[in-house]
Amino acid sequence: MISIAKTSSELTLSDRWDHVVARLGVNRMGHRVEPGLYSLGEPDNGSPVFVTANYTLSFDALRSSLSGISCYILVIDTRGINVWCAAGKGTFGTEELIRRIGVTGLAGVVSHRKLILPQLGAPGVAAFEVRKRSGFQVEYGPVRAADIPEYMKGHKATKEMRNVRFSLADRLVLVPVEVNHLLLPMIIAAIAAYLAGGITFAGALVSAMLAGVVLFPALLPWLPTKDFSTKGLILGLLVWIPFGWLALNDASILQLWQRGAYVLVYLLAMPAITSYLALNFTGSTPFTSRTGVKREISTYIPVMAGMVTISVIIVVILVFVKLMGWS
Repeated sequence: MISIAKTSSELTLSDRWDHVVARLGVNRMGHRVEPGLYSLGEPDNGSPVFVTANYTLSFDALRSSLSGISCYILVIDTRGINVWCAAGKGTFGTEELIRRIGVTGLAGVVSHRKLILPQLGAPGVAAFEVRKRSGFQVEYGPVRAADIPEYMKGHKATKEMRNVRFSLADRLVLVPVEVNHLLLPMIIAAIAAYLAGGITFAGALVSAMLAGVVLFPALLPWLPTKDFSTKGLILGLLVWIPFGWLALNDASILQLWQRGAYVLVYLLAMPAITSYLALNFTGSTPFTSRTGVKREISTYIPVMAGMVTISVIIVVILVFVKLMGWS
């Protein structure tokens, strides 16, 4: 017997609360809907079939945009990951789509053989293979679910519908998640930095981290260079300037060589930390590729690790000198 769950285009208070919690990064992998076939409105065997991920924000964005459209929604198991990221990881992919078509008995529900997929899912799906093995033709809808009603009038996407936008609002909405996951490590690191070098040292560390998860998303389009790692290095250098100036002019540090050592520590550690966190942000953007990210990791991670290692060695020397009373 074919099982079809019923859904609605109306979002409840519970749905909206789930969105808030998801945006804050709480229970990050727990925002899922059950994979399967859903009906919206009063669909018949000629109604369109939309495909989406089983991440609640993806599912809700789709169904809430389909008000007044009777259709089916085929939810594939992406393990609670959004369409674009799941396409990159392979979970929004050819095999899972074909499997879900079979499991749900979709061929017996609709008389046509057409699936409408989100454009951002294209990297994970081989349309030719889907048609060959399931009989269903893949059609790519617009980038944003909000454009679907207009798209359905003629099944033609305008240039604007195909344009992948990543606006300031899109970037800033990701900041709470990044901050939430960084908060505990940042507090621990700040305490250790304070014990090793005082309040300015702790402030420099926190500033470098916040630059990577708050300033970087906000300033992303305006930072020069193509690679996220070098963008982060440049931003880290900008954040370093006031702390380098403070260290160089710190009257409480009597020895000039020690001031220079602190300047060097900030110069090495701050850009490296900001750059690392900036590199992590590649997974949140719609215009990076797995090959590009892998290249950045292999190229820049050793450099970042080397910079941090040298800075830690210098800090250990400074602390030892202080403990020995040689300053």
